[in-house]
Amino acid sequence: MEWKITDGLISYDDAVAFMEARVAAIAAGDADECVWLLEHPPLYTAGTSAKIDDLTDPERFPVYQSKRGGEYTYHGPGQRVAYVMLDLNKRGRDVRKFVKQLETWVISSLAEFNVHGEVRNGRVGVWVRRDDKPLSATGEPAEDKIAAIGLRLRKWVSFHGISINVEPELDHFSGIVPCGITDHGVTSLVDLGLPVTMADLDAALQKTFDDAFESVNA
Repeated sequence: MEWKITDGLISYDDAVAFMEARVAAIAAGDADECVWLLEHPPLYTAGTSAKIDDLTDPERFPVYQSKRGGEYTYHGPGQRVAYVMLDLNKRGRDVRKFVKQLETWVISSLAEFNVHGEVRNGRVGVWVRRDDKPLSATGEPAEDKIAAIGLRLRKWVSFHGISINVEPELDHFSGIVPCGITDHGVTSLVDLGLPVTMADLDAALQKTFDDAFESVNA
């Protein structure tokens, strides 16, 4: 499998074009699987379940229609995007298991920095409990989203993937209702008080990948 790490900001169109070509090559048996770590300039993407009312500031940044699953999300500098082009023909054609593996990968990577990430039924992505914030209106502990997940499959080869907030401008999320969820916030590793760099996170993602994808059973 190839690990591709790109410095600088990659346009969304260029990233999609690369993924389309690579996924076709993987499906044809002409290329290895690939995980591509990158950053985008500020932009919003609309997944296949996006509701137009959740785009609250449509003029703020470019908006891209994406064929990945999910709703609106933000990408921008300071956020690590990991596009996963993996062959589920070889890994078992089990979408639910694959999503769980991605969640486990994110949670294991965050644990490298002593951050306890969790998943929630009915809420896509990875969340952290914020005991330093006031309780919610329902009396529950506050929770913020730190990572998003959105996938597409073609011929059982995956593309799109995950994004983890290292040090993005959190105000940029305010132009959308992230993933359609209004009653929880968004955070990042630096917002949590951790001086984590993009290189630190990349090392954690590479370190935890194999265990995450091998340890999750159907």
